[in-house]
Amino acid sequence: MTAPLNMAAGVAAALLLAAVWAGPVDRLVAEPFAAHMLRHMTLVALAAPLLVLAMPRALAHHAPPVLAGAVIEFVVVWGWHLPGLHALARDSHGWMLLEQAMFLGAGVLVWAGALAGLEDKAPTGRGGAALAGAGGLLLTSMHMTLLGALFILARAPLYGSSLEGLQLGGMLMLGIGTPVYLVGGLILSARALGHGAAGSELASGELASGDLAGTDGRQ
Repeated sequence: MTAPLNMAAGVAAALLLAAVWAGPVDRLVAEPFAAHMLRHMTLVALAAPLLVLAMPRALAHHAPPVLAGAVIEFVVVWGWHLPGLHALARDSHGWMLLEQAMFLGAGVLVWAGALAGLEDKAPTGRGGAALAGAGGLLLTSMHMTLLGALFILARAPLYGSSLEGLQLGGMLMLGIGTPVYLVGGLILSARALGHGAAGSELASGELASGDLAGTDGRQ
């Protein structure tokens, strides 16, 4: 990405963070759990990738392998949706700040890991990195989809929320998170296939050059 695009991604991320942290989310979304889920998915699926696109090299340099990042996000997301931890974040500003920071940090780890190897010079290196990134994003999409589906299919209230609020939160999780991770994974898969084809052509060209050199040497 060029510098103007990096800057645009950073501005968009800052605006999203301001909207969910300082904006009237609780007034616009009457159900508390749905408001929580709107913040959560904005952090991990929208603001996090934009932050990585704003500072791709700086964040990718410190990112763990994408599968490790996906596991960390799984633990963070499912952990904070345990009833006890969710109640702490709901009832205490301090715990809520910790929850929100961990959601954003885990999201950045996943996206930074997914995009970390795309600056490699070798086409085969870029292809392998893109494929690993796609795998991490698709795994994340799967567990987000599962958690959202559990909320939608719930038959009893949870987290002190109404059943309708719980189901609306699940719909927001699926409606925001699942397509973003799925589309990101598919884009990286397409890039991996493209780089793989380029690497094969390069290898074939080098092999042909070697054969010609060997033939010339024998003559």
